[in-house]
Amino acid sequence: MTTVEPLNTTPTPKRTSPPPKKRGWIWLIVLCLACVAGYFITARMGLGKGQAPIAGKKAKGGAAVPVLVAPAKRGEMPVYLNGLGTITAFNTVTVRTRVDGQLVKIAFEEGQLVKEGDLLAEIDPRPYQVQLEQAEGQKARDEAQLKNAMVDLERYKVLLAQDSIPKQQLDTQTAAVHQFEGVIRSDEAAINNVKLQLFYSHITAPLTGRIGLRLVDQGNMVHASDANGLVVITQLQPISLLFNIPQDSLPQVLKKTRAGATLRVDAYDRDLKNKLATGNLVTIDNQIDQTTGTVRFKAVFPNTDNSLFPNQFVNARLLVDTRHGAIIIPTAAIQRSTLSTFVYVVKPDNTVEARNIVTTITEADEAAVDSGLAAGEKVVIDGVDKLQPGTKVNAKTADAGAKS
Repeated sequence: MTTVEPLNTTPTPKRTSPPPKKRGWIWLIVLCLACVAGYFITARMGLGKGQAPIAGKKAKGGAAVPVLVAPAKRGEMPVYLNGLGTITAFNTVTVRTRVDGQLVKIAFEEGQLVKEGDLLAEIDPRPYQVQLEQAEGQKARDEAQLKNAMVDLERYKVLLAQDSIPKQQLDTQTAAVHQFEGVIRSDEAAINNVKLQLFYSHITAPLTGRIGLRLVDQGNMVHASDANGLVVITQLQPISLLFNIPQDSLPQVLKKTRAGATLRVDAYDRDLKNKLATGNLVTIDNQIDQTTGTVRFKAVFPNTDNSLFPNQFVNARLLVDTRHGAIIIPTAAIQRSTLSTFVYVVKPDNTVEARNIVTTITEADEAAVDSGLAAGEKVVIDGVDKLQPGTKVNAKTADAGAKS
């Protein structure tokens, strides 16, 4: 008998895919980031429009932020015009020989400072001494002939008075005397010429200055027609500076010079850090350089310490004015946003506020404030990155901070 198994009527469950992941958290994070970005953009735009920065949370437990402050002081602020310049020697002379001969002596050292009239070199003088003796001998012979002619002239005068000779003979003798006198003058000129050659054989410094490198060695034959000289002397005291100033600043300088003011010029090194010398403006060029839009100025420096050297590149600073009674603060206190310049001012309750200021002159590490600040107010110069308007601070002055 066949057994029939009962059919399994239980339905087989269907395979279903897992539900999609929830993305709500992702959108929430994106929304938070957008809010934070909008907050900072709004704060930045508000500061750029001249508004004070938005107050942030105070330090934990109300702790004051330590900062270093400096008071705004009233004083004098110099106004400088800056320009690039080159040191130029007043005089540069190439020393040459004026006679021909052998260079028998060099009386200087390279780089030596010499005074006008100092002996530099000597040409062999013996040929000119021989010429001098010859000229003097020629003069002595001509003087003897002149003396004899004058004696004959006196004799002819007596004979003419006795009507012993014709008058023409007396006139001829008178002419001979005048001729010998002319010869003697020529002899004297020849002697003076040889003496001058002897003088030129001793070469002296034509000016006070610094000796350069020697161009001819001792023992060489030198000639007055040589292309190169013996040495070059450059005057160092005083010395001049030629520098350029933009043409827009020319009226300001001319106003001072026409009023008779003597304008000071400081020469600084290439990095504009070390002052090399101080001089005075002496003249202004008579035309503007159209290629650069600048005007050339000339200043003179005593250069007693030889700190300036010919062809040296320097930065020139022309003191054109001084602002009296200006409000002066350290440049470290000045903060800048997109569209404004401001400082953090410490109020009497030891909190800070952002104050917009206007400043046009900056000199070294100080700036003159045209508006927005009063003398005596304290500005923050260190610790600014931790501040917001209304932040409570523990202020120390710059002097006190330096001492501690």
